[in-house]
This record gives sequence, structure tokens and C-alpha cells, in this order.
Amino acid sequence: MTPDSNAIGQQQALHHRGESPPPLRALLMPPLMIPTHAEFAAVRRHADTLREWFARETGWPLHIERDTARLYKRPADASDATRGLPGYERRRYALLCLACAVLERADPQITLRVLGDRLLTLAADPALAALGFSFTLQAQHERRELVAVCRTLLELGVLHRVAGDEEGFVQGGNEGSDNLHDALYDVQRRVLAGVLAASRGPSTWPADEAPATLEARLGALVAEPVPDSDEGRRTALRHHLTRRLHDDPVIYLDGLDADLRAYFMNQRGTMATRLCDATGLVAEQRAEGLALADEDGELTDVAMPAEGTEAHVTLLVAGFLSARQSSGTSTDEVAAFIAGARQRFGKFWRKSAREAGSEHELAAIALERLRRLQLLHLDGARVRPLPALARFAVGEAELRPTAPAPTASLFD
Repeated sequence: MTPDSNAIGQQQALHHRGESPPPLRALLMPPLMIPTHAEFAAVRRHADTLREWFARETGWPLHIERDTARLYKRPADASDATRGLPGYERRRYALLCLACAVLERADPQITLRVLGDRLLTLAADPALAALGFSFTLQAQHERRELVAVCRTLLELGVLHRVAGDEEGFVQGGNEGSDNLHDALYDVQRRVLAGVLAASRGPSTWPADEAPATLEARLGALVAEPVPDSDEGRRTALRHHLTRRLHDDPVIYLDGLDADLRAYFMNQRGTMATRLCDATGLVAEQRAEGLALADEDGELTDVAMPAEGTEAHVTLLVAGFLSARQSSGTSTDEVAAFIAGARQRFGKFWRKSAREAGSEHELAAIALERLRRLQLLHLDGARVRPLPALARFAVGEAELRPTAPAPTASLFD
């Protein structure tokens, strides 16, 4: 090999090492990636390294193909209700699953109207009716629900819009054959096949063995075998903690069982260093636990601090609650605090937030944001701050008027 070839090889190796964190971070959010993503080409270049890293550190399988990359992230805690798509609850998730079932059997192209008609057939299953689920597409809000599901599938890359517009379908109804009230999609089957991240299909249980409750079913969907050996159990503990450090805002020691706590206390420094080196996250270690913070705010569903009225109110509420770490408070007291803060900061808020009575809605939004960040615990009307909330404790704000810019002079 010539000296020039050696130099080129060294430069490629340096480039490879320097480039590896960005595609790794990109796979954490979103874990289902299509070629239009800015990091898709880098993910394909580093496919072997990324597969090896995720398999070793998290136990998450990574499948990379020509037109899709799927990191099969499985949550460490399937019962965590703070996870999920924005605006989704059980009913909309049911519609999403039914839509995917329709697309799995569909031709390479499908219209929104045909998708809705076939979904109605599946929604009429007596088993769903027995659970209180119904869907007819007769009301505009039901058509809007279907459109919301389609837009989620468009964002995931499962569908690609060829023609038409969803809003016409919402306004025009589900009757008639007017193409102005329809949309045409290409179905991306490889992407569709990667939507479900379960370790086993939910339809693979025999009827007499299926889990009886939703919680049991969710747990069974992501359950993975653990080798009956000391090394296998240690690996399972490491994977569990690493998944939580990547997926959860913070790990609290009092939320771990005895085995996890013992492993975590012994390994958290080494684990944090290793994960931060690979992902570019920053470790925040406290007596109560550990968090991997993203200073750029790219790897979070709920940014804090952020812009906007709700974000500002949330930051104010965080400061208010951080002073009540020991005693806790109630949702009514939080609303009263917001009403008082409105007198001082309301001129910076949107108009509806300045109206009397809006403090209750703002309190609910702020508390939910903080709950999703695992900064507090809600038990009915009681609010219990959690230790990591202390990072948002701030001093009294000082508002200063902005001085007018000096006028330029020709004689300066």
C-alpha cells in the first residue's frame, strides 16, 4: 500500500470515528428512519458499528436496509403512561393499529376513502364492540381522527401522499366519489413492517393463553428471555438501566428494585461515562439518581426551558415547586401561584392566558409537562416534587426596561 493510500485510510478512519455519534443520536429519535432523514446515509455507512453498539449496550436490535432503518427500542417500563405520540390516547392507538392492519393487506396504492371503508369493517369486530369501541366516520370529529392517524403514518414514512388532500375528506364527508374529497397514497411496505417494535406479535397467543389485562399484554409484548446464568442476569440489568438512561429523563434510586439498585450503584459512573462518550449526552449525577442530559434539546419530546406561554408558565411553576420539595402542594395552590404570576408576567403571555380563570388550564398543562419529565409526581390533586426539579430552582427574576438604541451621528 502506498503512503498516499495509508493517509487516505487514516483520514477515513478519523472521519468514521468522528461521525459515529450523530447517526447514533439520530436513531434514538426517531428510531424508524427513512431515506429522507438527514442522517440516513450516515446510518447506513456505520451500520455494522451501530448494530454492535446497540446490541451490546441496550439489547435493542437494529435492522438497516436500503430504504429503511429501524432501531427496535423496547421500553424498560411498559407501564409508563408518559410515553406515546402527541395527542394519542387508547382510542387513537386502536385506530392506528386498525389502519396498519388495513395497509398490510392493501395494494401498493390506496385512497383515504378506501382506507376508511376497510377500517370500518375491522372496527365492527364484536370483540372491539364488547370493549366499548365504536367508529363510524359519520361525524366530522371521527373523520378528523382518521386523518390524524394518516398524518402520523405520513410522518413515519409508511404512507407517501401522491395526490389530494386530507382536509377535503374531513370537510366533505365519507360519501360520494368526489376526488376533491380524497387523497391517494403509496404504501411503503418495508417501513410498515418496522412499525411494531414488540418482541412477539400480539396475535401469536392462543386464545386461552392471551394475557387478560392491558398491562399484562403490554409486558408480554416486550418481554425478552434472560439466560439462566450470572452473566446473563448482569447483562439484563445493564440493558434495563441503559434503556432507561436513553429513554427516561432521570433514574431515581428509590424507583429501582434491590438487584437493579446494587448494580447501578456499583456501575453508574462507568456506565455514564461510556454512554456519554457514545451519544454526546452529559451526565448529571445526584445522590438520588442519575440523568443523561441533552444540552441541545434534540433528544426530548418535552423541551425545558422553551419558548411560548406554556413553556414560560412551566418554568415558573418548576421554580415555585422546587422551593416546596419537602412539603409538596396541591393543584389549586399551583393555579393560585399562576394567577399571581400573571399580574407580573402576563403581558408576555398570549391573550387567552391573561384572562381570569385561565390559571387552572395553565396549571394542568405545566404539571403534565413536568410529570412527563419525571420532575414531579401527581396523586390526584396532590403534587409531590421530585429531586431533579431542583435543577430549575432560580432566584427572583429582575425585569429591566430595554434602553433605546443610541442615534448615530455623523460627527461621532
